[in-house]
Amino acid sequence: MADEVSEKLAELRRQLEFHAHRYYVLDAPLIADAEYDELFRELLELEAAHPELVTPDSPSQRVGGAPLAAFETVAHSVPMLSLDNVFAEAELFGFEERLRRFLNTSATIAYVTEPKLDGLAVEAVYEHGLLVRGSTRGDGLRGEEITQNLKTVGALPLRLRSAGEEPVPARLEVRAEVFLTIDGFRALNEERARAGDSLFANPRNAAAGSLRQLDPRITGRRPLDLFVYGVSDPSVLGCESQFGLLAALGRLGFKTNPLARRCETMAEVARRFAELAELRHALPYEIDGMVVKVDSLELQRRLGATARAPRWAVAAKFPATQATTRLVGVEFQVGRTGAVTPVALLEPVAIGGVTVSRATLHNEDQLRDKDLRIGDTVLVQRAGDVIPEVVKPVVEARTGDETTIRMPDACPVCGHELSRLAGEAATRCPNAHCPAQRLRALVHFASKAGLDIEGFGKKVVEQLFGRGLVRDFPDFYRLRAEDLSGLEGWGEKSAANAVQAVSARRQVPLGRFLAALGIRHVGEEIAALLERRFQSMERLLDADQEELLEVEGIGAQIAASLVDYFRDEPVRRMLAELAALGVSFVTTGGNGPAPLEGMVFVFTGGLEGYSRNEAKARVKELGGQVASTVNRKVTHVVAGSDAGSKLQKARDLGLAVIGEAEFGKLLDGN
Repeated sequence: MADEVSEKLAELRRQLEFHAHRYYVLDAPLIADAEYDELFRELLELEAAHPELVTPDSPSQRVGGAPLAAFETVAHSVPMLSLDNVFAEAELFGFEERLRRFLNTSATIAYVTEPKLDGLAVEAVYEHGLLVRGSTRGDGLRGEEITQNLKTVGALPLRLRSAGEEPVPARLEVRAEVFLTIDGFRALNEERARAGDSLFANPRNAAAGSLRQLDPRITGRRPLDLFVYGVSDPSVLGCESQFGLLAALGRLGFKTNPLARRCETMAEVARRFAELAELRHALPYEIDGMVVKVDSLELQRRLGATARAPRWAVAAKFPATQATTRLVGVEFQVGRTGAVTPVALLEPVAIGGVTVSRATLHNEDQLRDKDLRIGDTVLVQRAGDVIPEVVKPVVEARTGDETTIRMPDACPVCGHELSRLAGEAATRCPNAHCPAQRLRALVHFASKAGLDIEGFGKKVVEQLFGRGLVRDFPDFYRLRAEDLSGLEGWGEKSAANAVQAVSARRQVPLGRFLAALGIRHVGEEIAALLERRFQSMERLLDADQEELLEVEGIGAQIAASLVDYFRDEPVRRMLAELAALGVSFVTTGGNGPAPLEGMVFVFTGGLEGYSRNEAKARVKELGGQVASTVNRKVTHVVAGSDAGSKLQKARDLGLAVIGEAEFGKLLDGN
């Protein structure tokens, strides 16, 4: 009897998987919805009677499991990087020119183009064909574990389909974009309006909010869809091209965007961009541009990536959405680095599905160059998630009653005289004790761009700062439930949850902590570079400017800022306080093997198979260092044709001198 039930369940699952693939992926159903529902009902009844026979890949697992207490953080084995943007046809050709210089080639390069969806990037991990983990992109290195939520998305297979003779990989890490269609977004908001819930501002926010529900059953009721666009390691599928990779993913049962195209030249890419710009408003989902990728996976490997973005891909963004409104006032904000930024106060206007009432005016130079005046009718634009900005005044609409905008001479918060250094656009408050700077720094420290301490949004931090409970970073870790429970808007449970949320951030990724500190010129990208290079706070604290300059992506300005920050005694006392309070750091271990770790390379002369930039990038990606001068720290001098004086100096010092062939073997791990 048990064998008969198992066989029946296996057949039901096979049929449901087949029809779900036809419906969600191929958009070509073979049976009516009622027939599918009947098969599904039969499956649920059999599994309810025989719970021991439920399998992880059963269609019943899409309905969502029990609510979670919180999301766990998981590391991506290969970083999920952002994309650099281009905004005009000329910039597309500029992208290709950079590729040619890096690869040292004049050969034709083919590309793959796909619509750039306005959704949420996720990773789905399969082991031996079975979906075992789903996560958000997060900061690119680590994301939130959302396996149960991701299982509710019908377009994502729970088990990979066998594709003829092609074996299913032992492990496959797939990257996808989850989104809501325009109709799905409208239906969701209509449902929320009927229930008296707040409405989502746009489909992207709705998709992100749906995937981050602690109750997967709520996610399961949202009309989410997805397109798969890549994998962390293409070699596991044995493909040679990006376009071939998309085809292989389709054979495994994934839904890929049918508008993806292979373009033989950049001119063809530019034509495709114009086509999508015309087509975008007729699509059932929102797009804000087109992703362009080098088609050859071998060229992708050679091009590699910076800390933030792959060199082999860009996002070509459509022109920004614009609207006109009235500039009714200007507010001057003091940031965490002391920069005083003018912010336009606008009559509310809808732009791209979002109501805008404030927009950045950047700095004093832009105020002057744009000749903006209070009372002006102004053109405002918003591109993607970029902060809205005032493009220009509509001069023809002026009445003569408009008033000139001037930067203040004194800090609007502490009254300290403002200053502007030569060569800088920003006007700053130099008072390190300015309350606005301290508050902004504390807000940033707890924010999603910082340590992401749950429950500590801007208003909460402002409240704690105003009551004197949090004045510096260590104060977060000194908070007690009794300090909070008596405050307005707090109870015993919320106070206990807040203290627990802070405690959960006692062990934090080093890169995230560095980004949270708000060091001038150090954002997430630079913080990730520092974590990868130094691997501990102690090593970073001991680093001098010369060592910092050896890190790819760090220039003199950033290096000087880091040295000044970490040599400041109050900063060192603050870090010591955090350590005493139990704050410690974890690292990514360099994101993989580092076969050239401990090796220092100098290049002299011309190389035939690599451009100088590519050779340097490959060394750094494999954990080595690149020096510009020959000294006793150098372990390898790579000598090409017409090697210069560096070669003789290397011989005088008795250093190892290798040719291009030997260098290539080192890169290949030999």
